[in-house]
Amino acid sequence: MNPRAPTSWTCGLVTGASSGIGKALATKLAAGGTNLVLVARSTERLEELARELRSRHRVEVEVLSADLADAGDLARVEDRLVVGPAIDLLVNNAGLGTWGPLSTLDVDTEARLITVHCTALLRLTHAALVGMLERERGTVLNISSLGSLQPGPLCATYVATKAFVTSFSESLYEEVRGTGVSVTVALPGFTRTEFQARAGADAATVPDFLWQTGDQVAAEALSAAGKGRALVITGFGNRVGGSLIDRLPHRVKRRAAGLVTRRL
Repeated sequence: MNPRAPTSWTCGLVTGASSGIGKALATKLAAGGTNLVLVARSTERLEELARELRSRHRVEVEVLSADLADAGDLARVEDRLVVGPAIDLLVNNAGLGTWGPLSTLDVDTEARLITVHCTALLRLTHAALVGMLERERGTVLNISSLGSLQPGPLCATYVATKAFVTSFSESLYEEVRGTGVSVTVALPGFTRTEFQARAGADAATVPDFLWQTGDQVAAEALSAAGKGRALVITGFGNRVGGSLIDRLPHRVKRRAAGLVTRRL
């Protein structure tokens, strides 16, 4: 644990804030008094959430509509992390998913997924860390996935990008140790949001005990970030499953992943 990690934040920038885990993260931060910069593609949803948070929690909320797969939009979000009121919490939550054999999927959509999950996360983290390290205060919270710990047939690009997020975040945690800045990565499992429907995945066969709500994931992720932890797997069932996954030989892990995903 980083002993100098902050336990509260003045201003947080949250990507993918218009729905799901991102909206839950923004809501919990506002309830704790954190001013916000909300980033997502949907201006209408962001404005609606901003009005609600301003009214309910009396915090300052800035709306920054952006598509992180677009280089120009991404540059605008990078600039906001560098210029203007200081950001002491960056939450990289924006994401998308696809489902099916790679050969049947649109390759441009797969490339877009890599851009949002990897390139955008890299660039925004870099932009945030420069100022945070100068101020000797700040937190980066990256939302990865339990799927980052194993192969994922039928969602190969998605889990590969999330493996990048997990490894990248843990590496940075050690880079900034002792600086007053911390990097946390959260690994949720199945979460009841719009994500599965948008990805085209049928998760009806997943047992209820493996599901979490966006609020539950957000609460655990923010708690871990506030404590300066490097990594948190959200949900008791996911933590048990994650520990079991770690103990399996890799080829067994790969084969089991193939059998499970074909049942979804």
